[in-house]
Amino acid sequence: MRPFILTPLIVAFALFMENLDSTIIATSLPAIAADLDQDPIALKLAMTSYLLAQAILIPASGWVADRFGTKKVFSAAIVVFTLGSILCGLSSTLSQFVGARIIQGCGAAMMTPVGRLTLFRSVERREIVRAMAYLTIPALVGPILGPPLGGFISTYFHWRWNFWINVPVGVAGAILATLYIPDIRDENVAAFDSKGFLLSGLGLSSLIFGLTVIGRGSIPRDLNLGLIASGAILVALYIRHALTFAKPILDLRLLRIRTFWASVAGGFLFRIGVGATPFLLPLMLQLGFGMTPFQSGLTTFVATAGALVMKATAAWVLGRFGFKTSLIFNGLLSCAFLALNGWFTPATPQALLLIALFVGGFFRSLQFTALNALAYADMESADLSKATSFSAVVQQLALSSGVAVAAAAVETARRFSPGGELSSGVFPPAFFVVAAISAASTLIFLGLPDDAGATLAGRAPIVDKPE
Repeated sequence: MRPFILTPLIVAFALFMENLDSTIIATSLPAIAADLDQDPIALKLAMTSYLLAQAILIPASGWVADRFGTKKVFSAAIVVFTLGSILCGLSSTLSQFVGARIIQGCGAAMMTPVGRLTLFRSVERREIVRAMAYLTIPALVGPILGPPLGGFISTYFHWRWNFWINVPVGVAGAILATLYIPDIRDENVAAFDSKGFLLSGLGLSSLIFGLTVIGRGSIPRDLNLGLIASGAILVALYIRHALTFAKPILDLRLLRIRTFWASVAGGFLFRIGVGATPFLLPLMLQLGFGMTPFQSGLTTFVATAGALVMKATAAWVLGRFGFKTSLIFNGLLSCAFLALNGWFTPATPQALLLIALFVGGFFRSLQFTALNALAYADMESADLSKATSFSAVVQQLALSSGVAVAAAAVETARRFSPGGELSSGVFPPAFFVVAAISAASTLIFLGLPDDAGATLAGRAPIVDKPE
């Protein structure tokens, strides 16, 4: 099998497992809480501890891969995540469950960025777009498949099986990674930036944790705001450090590359809407439209079909229209379908709802593929590890910000709703707000040169960059 197919499919094992797990737990929280004799709100700690572990370790992922090699780190990350999944299923107390989730988060922090780094270092530039199309599917399938699968398993089997189903996937992924993933490393690794690691880890974990739980009542409001403020201060201190340190753990100088800047900054705005969707849509379908969790999950699942169709067309679209044009017009179409969710009512025909989700899934997946590939269009090979770590951190921040913005919009609309209930009428403003923010990403793409990413899209001769 050709590298642009084999490598992303192996990496996809890890991404699918991670994304499926993160959405399954949300559906299973009531069942887990009842079995562990805990209040469901207390189980939010299991979700946030996972995010904290990721926020702390992701910045170091590029350096670790350069130092120890992509094969070893990626395979070990799958093993650690799988071990954490087993321990989650064996947990009998809240502290055990939270500890197991932290182990999962440590594995996930290395799986995604190192897997992506492996892909970009082992695939020719002309094949990157097609490779990203294969890699994007699990990122979309996991969150969509998670709710119905989690609801089905928790209802008809036991919540512990939600974690144990990761075991065969993890074993297969670890074996394939050991056999076929190339062992790429940097022979001249710089000294580890310990100060930057502490500032970025503490700052990002405080910021992501604060943004994730805001408006959910998990912690007191003052403490929540304090976490966000302290996180922002620590991130600001890191920025000052990164601009003066020779080899920072997250290199802000990469933002001077126009294509990387557009991917990071434009991708951050676009992903705010994407991060809000898994939070808003199930709530609207269940609380606003009266669907069961299983019915809601089956409805949103149709977006996966749109993403699968995209896999066969992404390379052609980007080759025909280029990155700049595609990102602008496809971005606007994606945001239009995101806003369309706000026009749905309980009386909307099911067929119309499914068609909109299908088409929206197609455009959203195409935008993901273009954004992820564009980040590396003009990146030197020596900077790939730093770029993957940087991109992963920004994506985490964007998805957390999306949830925070959506929650704030829902709570604001709720105050003006009769009785203050979470009815169908409180969700449209939230969809319109996040769609508008995501649409603002196109303003950044307007600044791209017309030939941006031309080598990736097959619209210009491939010129190898000097090592």
